[in-house]
Amino acid sequence: MTTMLHCMSHSPLVGHVDPEPAVLAEVEQMIAAARAAVAEFDPDLVVLFAPDHYNGFFYDLMPSFCIGTEAYAIGDFGTMAGDLQVPQALAEALAAAVLEDGVDAAVSYRMQLDHGFAQPLEELFGGLDTKPVIPIFINSVATPLPSFQRARLLGEAVGRFLKGLNQKVLILGSGGLSHQPPVPELATANEHLQDRLKGSGRHLPAEEREARTQRVIQAARRFVEDQTSLHPLHPQWDEFFMTQLAENRLQELDGMKNAELSVLAGKSTHEVKAWVSAFAALSVMGEFKVTARYYRPIPEWIAGFGALTAYTEEA
Repeated sequence: MTTMLHCMSHSPLVGHVDPEPAVLAEVEQMIAAARAAVAEFDPDLVVLFAPDHYNGFFYDLMPSFCIGTEAYAIGDFGTMAGDLQVPQALAEALAAAVLEDGVDAAVSYRMQLDHGFAQPLEELFGGLDTKPVIPIFINSVATPLPSFQRARLLGEAVGRFLKGLNQKVLILGSGGLSHQPPVPELATANEHLQDRLKGSGRHLPAEEREARTQRVIQAARRFVEDQTSLHPLHPQWDEFFMTQLAENRLQELDGMKNAELSVLAGKSTHEVKAWVSAFAALSVMGEFKVTARYYRPIPEWIAGFGALTAYTEEA
């Protein structure tokens, strides 16, 4: 049975600080093509690997990986809010299978999600609950972080479970590529912000969430004018990384240390581990072929912005 994969960058700045019309139209055309391909594929199940940005996961308890059995999106930065249609029994079975396969993944029966999960569902399906979705969180900002190897092993364990299902599965990876927006860090945060990072930020007052949104928007505007104001984007690394995935050379990334990636491409680039997990899941389900590839550095979105689509046929 055919399996489809689509990995794509996300940015909370879409619609807030947009690139010039020609670039925006180019991105919209790419998304429209992906949306059409997903509609034609018409999956029975969606498995979505994505990060969080201190909106649902905090230092009161920060897992490397977490599988949602129930989930809802908060609607930050104007993205859609509401419940996802999570098939609970299937998500529970997946969580058990991943643990049995040697990968420690937490479970959540009340997973709170932000734009990293909501944006691809909104763009590809027009809603959060149009298809059964199992959300899988990968910690990409809160040190200590999981390695490329662990992300790959997680994906392979998920793929082995999916291979046993008699369903058409769409595997999504959301995040990256090179970027470092102004995400707070526990080591340098003041006392109030440390408290937020340790869990009180789970339900921010509206005015504080709006102030946070505006800080990111202002940082993007400064970055457009001065690309030394934040960690610069790294198109060469982004293209290299996408080629590694497209050619199924995932294990070659195992040796890259987290500190090395942060210095090279930015601290939020660890979101690409969602792509690694997605491709690792696909790779154990049979030979695959990449059918679409897109990349452009977009300073307005503080992102190396890319997408890959692939299909496989189970043996």
